[in-house]
Amino acid sequence: MNGPAENDETPPPGTNLPRVPMPRGAAEDGPLPEVLCLPPSSPDAPARGAAEVARGPEREPVKPPVPPGPAEYDHRVLRSLLGAWALSACSRDEAGAVEVHLTDCAPCAEESVRLRRAVGLLHQEESLDLDPLLRARVLEGCLGRRPARIPVPEWASPYDAETARLDALLTDLGEPEWDLPVKLVWAGGARELTLCGVLAHLGSVDGIVATALGLDDPLGPGAPRTRLERTELAGERCRRHTHAFVRNKWRTQTRDIVRTLSFAGSATGGLPVDFADAVVPMRDALIDRAFECWIHAEDIAQALDYPEYGPPAAPHLNRMIDLAARMLPTALAALRQAGLAESTARLVRAGAPGRTLDLHVEGSGGGHWYISLDSPGAIGTPEAVVAEIAVDRLDFCQLAAGHISPGRIAAGRDGDRAAIRDVLYATASLSRL
Repeated sequence: MNGPAENDETPPPGTNLPRVPMPRGAAEDGPLPEVLCLPPSSPDAPARGAAEVARGPEREPVKPPVPPGPAEYDHRVLRSLLGAWALSACSRDEAGAVEVHLTDCAPCAEESVRLRRAVGLLHQEESLDLDPLLRARVLEGCLGRRPARIPVPEWASPYDAETARLDALLTDLGEPEWDLPVKLVWAGGARELTLCGVLAHLGSVDGIVATALGLDDPLGPGAPRTRLERTELAGERCRRHTHAFVRNKWRTQTRDIVRTLSFAGSATGGLPVDFADAVVPMRDALIDRAFECWIHAEDIAQALDYPEYGPPAAPHLNRMIDLAARMLPTALAALRQAGLAESTARLVRAGAPGRTLDLHVEGSGGGHWYISLDSPGAIGTPEAVVAEIAVDRLDFCQLAAGHISPGRIAAGRDGDRAAIRDVLYATASLSRL
């Protein structure tokens, strides 16, 4: 026969099917599996190649999901979101809806401008980093518009300002920090107290000023008069009380002193204050107490690793430097009396000009002072200058506080070296506990 063999795998004529191999194990004369039985192509259909058959029937492409559109907000909702939008606290969709709304709604646009300006005024509380001149500027502005009915005497302003600054520092402290050690250094030695003990020390010495004004002594009647004895007694008593009690007692006393001086007026400036080692007028006593308050506040800030405490306002710092400069002739005389001076004094009649040292304290709050070298009763004049010292304002104050050694201070020097050396050591001798 000329027809195909019974088991011939060649497809009959008229078909374009590929040759499909037999699966393993299938009988040669058995029927093909159904999966391999492909229907014959229509004569009119285009031929399909092997790759098209293997790919299978075409399917519709899968379309990606369409994200939902922005939510719809009405005017009331958008107006309520303006505050959050001004603070940049809205979600992206909310912020976009608000910004689109602002282009169409004039009232909301005006409100958004006001809110943005208000946000610009917001800031975190920075009680320790405030400009030290801020309080002085605020008070000056207030008093310029409406003078105080009962003003604080000008020479009492540094004490008022420095006690207020220290009180602001104490506001930021936690309970455990009150027991941290604070090292107090002066030319004659050093002492370590707790923070609470430092406050008790300040209050005990301020108590001498309080009693001179007729106020109660914080240590009670019959208390000792020397600084060291009062500090010992105050430190012993502060351990029996809470930190809040000690702070409140110190703060109340400082406010009472300022209030009493304000009501009494400037006439109290000449009132004598007996510190046992010296009797000084009230105006100088308040400057001295302001200086010590500032120095010990810096000691506290350093012990607690606080940011730089900052110096007093320039006019107040000038008064402190002026007090130290006016005390130098007496300190020089004490240095010579103790046999510690190198320069030789000349005999000068009281009120007459004598050898002079020109002390130039540089920086805001500084100035020129002519220091008499021969005796406290002599007068320093520019014509009698034999030596000059130029020193930074803060270095001079640290020297007067006993925090810098006279031999290590950075100062410009010209003229009589012995006189310069004696003035520097006399400045350091002004320090005390």
